[in-house]
Amino acid sequence: MPSSRTFSIPKSSQQAKRRRALIGLPLLVLAAFCAALAIGSSDASLVDALKALFSGDRNDPAWRIVAYIRLPRALGALLAGAALSVSGIIIQAVLNNPMAAPNLIGVNAGAGFFVIVAMALFPQLVAHLPLAAFLGALLAALLIYAISAVTGAGRVTVTLVGVAVGSILTAGINTVKTLFPDSVYDVSGFLIGGLSAVSFRSVLPAAAMILPALFLAVICARSLDALSLGGAVAGGIGVSVRRSRFLWLVLASVLAGAAVSFAGLIGFVGLIVPHIMRRLVGGMHRRLISVSIFGGSAFLLLADTVSRLLFAPYELPVGILLSLIGGPFFICLLLWERRVQR
Repeated sequence: MPSSRTFSIPKSSQQAKRRRALIGLPLLVLAAFCAALAIGSSDASLVDALKALFSGDRNDPAWRIVAYIRLPRALGALLAGAALSVSGIIIQAVLNNPMAAPNLIGVNAGAGFFVIVAMALFPQLVAHLPLAAFLGALLAALLIYAISAVTGAGRVTVTLVGVAVGSILTAGINTVKTLFPDSVYDVSGFLIGGLSAVSFRSVLPAAAMILPALFLAVICARSLDALSLGGAVAGGIGVSVRRSRFLWLVLASVLAGAAVSFAGLIGFVGLIVPHIMRRLVGGMHRRLISVSIFGGSAFLLLADTVSRLLFAPYELPVGILLSLIGGPFFICLLLWERRVQR
C-alpha cells in the first residue's frame, strides 16, 4: 500500500525567497523614490532633479520644483506607505482577522473625522493635526475592538461593523464640511486620499510620530506572534492579552492617524501590502513588519507615480487608483475566507 506524502516548500527555497525580499525591497524603494523625483508635469529629468537638490540654487526653477513639490511628496508617500502597511499588520494580528485594515474597519475614518474637526475649529493648530488624527484613529480602533470582544463576533462580522462605524464617521466629516465650508480646505481631496498637496510643513510633524512608532513595532514584534494565535493561546504562554492588545492598538493608531493627517483617507495599503509580504517572508511578525516598511513605501511611491502618468497632464488622485486595485483584492480575499471556513 503506497504511503502518503506531504509536499512542502524546501526550507532552503523559503530562505532564498526571504533573502531576495530583504535585498530587493530596499532597492525597489530607492528606484521608486528616484522615479518620484524625476517624473512630473514639468520637463525636469532625474539628473536635473539631483543637480537642483545638490546645487542649492533657490532661483533655479528645477530646484523649486524638486524641493517644494516632488521631494515632500515622495517623502510623504514613503512614510504613509510604511505606516499604513504596518498599521494593517498590527490590526490584523490584534483582531485575529486577515481582512482587517485601517480603512476597512473605520480607523482611517476616525482619524479623518478628528482632523477635519481640528481644521474647522482650530485652523491655527496645523502642526497638531497628527495628534488629532491619532486620537480619532485610537477611538475608532478601541470601539471596534470593544464590539468584537463583547459580542464574540466572527471575522466577517467585525469587518462589517468596522464598515458601519467608518460610514458614520464619514457622515460626520461631511457634516463638518457642510457646517464649516470656508474653514475646511479641499475636503473632497482629503476623503479620496492623495499626495498632491503634501508639503514639509505637513510631513515633518507626522514623521516625528511615524518613525519612532515603526521602530517600536519592529523591536516589540514578537508579542504579535502570540496575539495572532488568539487570546487563549497568548494568555497560556504568559502574555498579558488585554494590555498587549491595547498597546498595539495605540501603536497602530499612531501610524494610521499620522499618515491620514497629511495623505487623507488613502485606502487598502494596509490590506494589500501585508498579504503580499506574507507570501514572501512568512508570518513571523518581526520579519514581516521589517519588509512591509519597505514594501509599503515602494507600493505607495509607485502607485502615486503611476497615478500622475495615467492621464497626464491631468492627475488622478492616488486614492482612486488604490480603490480600483484594493476593491477587487478585498472581494477575492473575502471569497477565499468563506471558502476556507467551509
